[in-house]
Amino acid sequence: MTTKTQQITPLHMETRTHLPTSEAAIHLHREVQTLRTWVSCRNAPIRPIKVHGRLMWPTDAIRAVLGVELAA
Repeated sequence: MTTKTQQITPLHMETRTHLPTSEAAIHLHREVQTLRTWVSCRNAPIRPIKVHGRLMWPTDAIRAVLGVELAA
């Protein structure tokens, strides 16, 4: 049996403007379901957008919440 490991770009080096829920959850140290609950209860500290029915979380907002600066 093989296990799939997800390679995550460090947040200070991330170039994408938005991240999928699975990656945002890793950076925020939360479970994926927690982020989905935030959206359904409308109490998310970060407001995601929907792209083709999927939640995408703004990278700049994640950085701001965590206090991470963009790499020079």
